[in-house]
Amino acid sequence: MTSPLESKNLALPEIRGSATTGPRDIKRVPAERAVRERIRAAAIRTASAWDKAQPFLEFDIESRGRALLAELGLSEIYLGWTMVALGSAFWRDQVVATPHHRRLLLLPHCLRDLETCPARFDERQLLCQNCGRCRLGEFRDRAERLGYHVLLAEGSPVVMQIILAGEADAILGVSCLDVLERSLERILAVGIPCMAIPLHGSTCGNSKTDEDWLLEMIDTPYRPAVVETRTYVHLWRAATRLFDPDELARLAPPVRDDAGPLGSTEALARDFLLAGGKRSRPFVTLATYDAMTGARATGSDGADHVGATSVAIRRVALAMEVFHKASLVHDDIEDDDAFRYGRPTLHRQHGLPTALNLGDYLIGLGYRLVATSRDTLGAEVAADILAELARAHTRLCEGQGAELAWRESSEKPLAPLDALTIYALKTAPAFEVALLAGLRMATPVEPYREPIARFARHLGVAFQIRNDLDDWQSAEDNKRTAGGDVLGARPTVLWALAMEALGNEGRRELQSLAGNRAEDGAALERVRELYTSADVFQKAETLVAKHRRRAWDIADELQPADLGRLLHYLAESILH
Repeated sequence: MTSPLESKNLALPEIRGSATTGPRDIKRVPAERAVRERIRAAAIRTASAWDKAQPFLEFDIESRGRALLAELGLSEIYLGWTMVALGSAFWRDQVVATPHHRRLLLLPHCLRDLETCPARFDERQLLCQNCGRCRLGEFRDRAERLGYHVLLAEGSPVVMQIILAGEADAILGVSCLDVLERSLERILAVGIPCMAIPLHGSTCGNSKTDEDWLLEMIDTPYRPAVVETRTYVHLWRAATRLFDPDELARLAPPVRDDAGPLGSTEALARDFLLAGGKRSRPFVTLATYDAMTGARATGSDGADHVGATSVAIRRVALAMEVFHKASLVHDDIEDDDAFRYGRPTLHRQHGLPTALNLGDYLIGLGYRLVATSRDTLGAEVAADILAELARAHTRLCEGQGAELAWRESSEKPLAPLDALTIYALKTAPAFEVALLAGLRMATPVEPYREPIARFARHLGVAFQIRNDLDDWQSAEDNKRTAGGDVLGARPTVLWALAMEALGNEGRRELQSLAGNRAEDGAALERVRELYTSADVFQKAETLVAKHRRRAWDIADELQPADLGRLLHYLAESILH
């Protein structure tokens, strides 16, 4: 049977709802136990026939979920529940092959009785006191006796930290469907085995679940076996480890030991590099190199293979993130953003001159990292990568310059195509150069240059549109306020689509609301109303789907197959 990633006949998922567009009704939990049992049994039967060599992507499990519900004659309102059942069934063999002490169990605090629970929270989880008023303590103790790591939390960012730090190799969880969609899809995107039991509802307390299934999941036995399903988790972990303090010092040895003024810029730069971020760009470089050299890092001995990656290759991957961080410093200055990684931006902390200087320093550090790899990579390879970085750097500045010029315009004319062109210049070069750097360390890039450029353009545009949509939802972990792009009078495709669809009066009103730095809640709500009346959010979702589809089609054409699979994966995982 064809593996999920090679199933060309499966359609990409329909456009999902969001907080801005209104959710589709696909997250109902079947009220009757008999219906849940029918779906669960069918999911186990369906997944048993899948080729487990490649992990599925979200589009694949959604397509198969629809097919399963049609086969059972059930409504698509149960699609979310069915997708969880399919995913759990797909990964069960991999969970079985994972020792108990390498499993993480997530239990939701909403199973407790809110009226009587005496437990309090720390920064990570609920601190259950085993008072006996609910079964949380019993479930936790049962898992811990088997050797599990257990967290009484759901959707916590600490889960990804645990995965990427290499502390767990399988995740088992209980949560409502909304949380499962938001958090477990990210875990699935990394390619780590997952099993989950949905709650019966989305209440914040006194929730119910199928407790016998939960106990059965906890009791999933351990049987040693070779892991069959390919995974990118080892490459994600390698990209994350680049920013461990000791590894960073090894790859980019400090130039100055001086703790005074001469060493201050280097110290600030290292602190900023360690502060946070998804590390997706170094991952792209490492994964592309691996795909072109046999994809061994995605196999059963992936951890050993990644551990043997040369210092030179890791330095080039690190350089991709260093350049990205430099662009963030300058971007925050140009947008006068207040927060980055949950703390004040550098120019707010240290002043504009220091922040500008720090961004420039990071650019120099990125070039240095590549140049010092020339003895291992070869002078020609290093020079080619440096040339690609210089090209990406200038294109990014052109895109940012176009945005700044638009902000200075009193009329603020902006067609959707203009916005997409700015996006292509601002966002695509970072993805393109990360891909080309990985390619160039393995092979000449000319046969790949044109399709990779097209792929990166579609991926970058879709990524930026998705970011625009996310801007209308607050992000407490980054202290971001919803509607920040309107507050900052930044050109977005949402703005362009609204200006195209609204009448003269609506356009004038929208222009008058741009740049409202007072963070006026009423003004932002009026912008949301104007965007909604112009159907902006749904149109933007359609554009994301279109560019993702085009990126996917380009990946279909590329060889070797491992490269195509990686690009398919990027088109899905990055757009989460």
